[in-house]
Formats: sequence, structure tokens, C-alpha cells
Amino acid sequence: MPKTLQNNEIYPVEIQCHECALTVKLPVLKENQKAQCPRCGYTLSAIHRNANERIVAFAITALIFLLASLPFTFLSFSANGLENHFNAMTSFMVLIDNNYQLLALIEFLTIFAIPTVVLLSLIYLLIPLNKGLYPKYGGRVLALVFKLLPWSMVEIFLIGTLVSLIKIISMADIALGLSFYAFILFTLSMTLVVLYIDKRALYQLLAKVEKAHNIEIHQSHTKVAQEDPIKQALSVQKTWALLLTAVVLYIPANTLPIMTTHFWGQDDPSTIIGGVILLWNLGSYPIATIIFIASVVIPVAKILVLAWLNYSVQKQSDRLSLERIKWYRMAEFVGRWSMVDVFVVIILASLIQLGPAMSITPGAATLAFSGLVIVTMLAAMSFEPQLIWKNIKNYE
Repeated sequence: MPKTLQNNEIYPVEIQCHECALTVKLPVLKENQKAQCPRCGYTLSAIHRNANERIVAFAITALIFLLASLPFTFLSFSANGLENHFNAMTSFMVLIDNNYQLLALIEFLTIFAIPTVVLLSLIYLLIPLNKGLYPKYGGRVLALVFKLLPWSMVEIFLIGTLVSLIKIISMADIALGLSFYAFILFTLSMTLVVLYIDKRALYQLLAKVEKAHNIEIHQSHTKVAQEDPIKQALSVQKTWALLLTAVVLYIPANTLPIMTTHFWGQDDPSTIIGGVILLWNLGSYPIATIIFIASVVIPVAKILVLAWLNYSVQKQSDRLSLERIKWYRMAEFVGRWSMVDVFVVIILASLIQLGPAMSITPGAATLAFSGLVIVTMLAAMSFEPQLIWKNIKNYE
């Protein structure tokens, strides 16, 4: 029988920083310690007590609450004697009935499918790994987890729900269903799973189990972007193409209606800016500010920051490297939060369906804005942060 491997058995290794390609000799880390790159400050590893066991426990808990959030009422809306309830399936059907199948697919993937795949994959990997057993296709499954994690947006959906409630709480009676509370617990559990994940520790644990079982994993070791001019050129060109696409999508996203309110036969379309102005005039200053920042400021700022970074690496600039990497991290982190406005529209369209009396449908800008967020996320992923440090000598 193979020896059981503890998840906190982390041996000293020599690794390359993901963001600046600096070769770092990583020491043995104890529980609750983390190691940062001495050049760019990137967190190379962070060790938590019983991390893998906690990931499994929280992943199972998250799946239970996710299942509990599906069949019951999520929210109820009543006004002037009319009432409507909605749950996850209702939300999908409203979007599909209004010919927004792609928007329904985005909601399904980011809120349910991707988180489920991530959680099941982690359970599949860590239960055998914690016992010193090798899960079949372990390397591929672990790589899939880290590719999918940025696209899990359950916490953003929850924030979108809260924003929606604040927007309509003064005009109707809102009731929170069992699924709403289950979804909150699902979001908290999912967040805890992500907090305990350490990429390097998981890969090292997988490698130790492979070695213990004499498993040879043939991996192709590609050059980092700093050393591969072809990869560098492709990264720059791909980032420019995605940023140009984002600029094109930004125009319809902010000029076309993001949703339309139907009230006794009258249609009232609303753009993002129009909605912000309306909320501000109604005195909902915090919500107006949140939507303005998430839907207007962040997309523009992210496009400008990534364009500046891409231009600087294309010109092989060696100035302000530390500042540029900080701006890159900020752009990468905040970009996905712009989806909050899309989720607000989805929730309002699902909740406010009172027939001819009052209903809300998504507008064309919702799809354009979703595309804008997705494209800017892809642009951040295609950008190679290591190129920022290309002309700076590597040191130990």
C-alpha cells in the first residue's frame, strides 16, 4: 500500500514565478505561511491547515446547497394584487422565451454548470490524493479546474440579486424563498473552497503521488513567453484583437437598451446610463454608483489598462515594471465583476413577469455587454505578464 501523503508536506522546490518568470527557490512552508515572489510580489504559495480536507468538505457542502437552491422559490414579487415567483428554471425559461438563448446559456454556465464541474473535480482529485492514491487523468482534471475557476460567478450573481432587490423594494413587496437562502450558503461554501485552494501545493501533491506510484506523466515543457518570440508575438496580437472587439462591443452595450419595461401596453426602454441617471434622481445613490462603476468605469478602465500594458510589452519597455504588474492584477481581478449588471437584468426579467400589467425583458445591450465582459476577460488571460519583465535580468 502506498504511503498516505499529508497535504502540508511541502518540500523545498525551485519554481518559476507565473507573473515575472523569476526563478525562485521556495523554502519549506509551514501552516498559515505564504511565499511571495521577491521581484513582483506574486503569491507563489499559501499553506493552510488541513487545506485539502477543508476543500473537500466545503465542496460537498456547496453541492448540497446548490441542489437545494434549484427546486424551491428564489424570490417572489407582488404589486397591485398581482404576484410572481421564480426559481432557477423560471429564469432560464424567461430568457429562452424572449429569444435570449445565449444569455440563458451564459447564466447556466457561470452560475451552475461551471461551479458544479469545479466542485466535483476537486472532490474527485482530493479524496484519493489525500489517501496517497492517484486519480486517473489527475493532471488534466486539475488543469481544467484552474481554467474554469475564473468563469465561476456565483458571488457576482448574489451581488446582482441584492442590487436588484434594492432597485425594486420600494415599488413592490418582495419575499425571499428557500432557494435564496440556500444560494447564499452555496456562495459562501464555494468562496471558502476557492480561498483554500493553493495551485502549487495541489500540483506538488499530485506529482508526489505520481512518483510514489511510479507513474510517468509525459508533459510538454513549453518555453515561457519571455524566451519564445513566437508566443510573445501571438500573445500581443491576440490581446490587440480582443481589445478591439471589446471596443466594438462597448458601443452597442452602452447605446442600445439593456432592458425594456412593459407597463399596460407601453414600452419603456432603458440604457445603462439611463438607468444610472434614473436611480440617481430617485435618490438611490449607492446603487447608481455601483452600477456606474461596474458597467461604465470598469470596462473602460480595463480596456485602457490592457491596451497600455500590451503596447508597453510590444515596445519592450523596461520602465515601471512593478507598477504595470499591479495594474495588470487589478484589471484581471475587477473585470469579471462587470457581469453584475447583466445578472441584475436577468433577475429583474425573471422576477417581474406580471403579464400585460407589468413585465421586464432584456434588451439587446445585455447580450452586447455580456460579450464585452467575456472578451475583456479573455484579453486579460491572453496577455502574458511575464513580458513586462522581459528586459530585466533574472536573479535569484
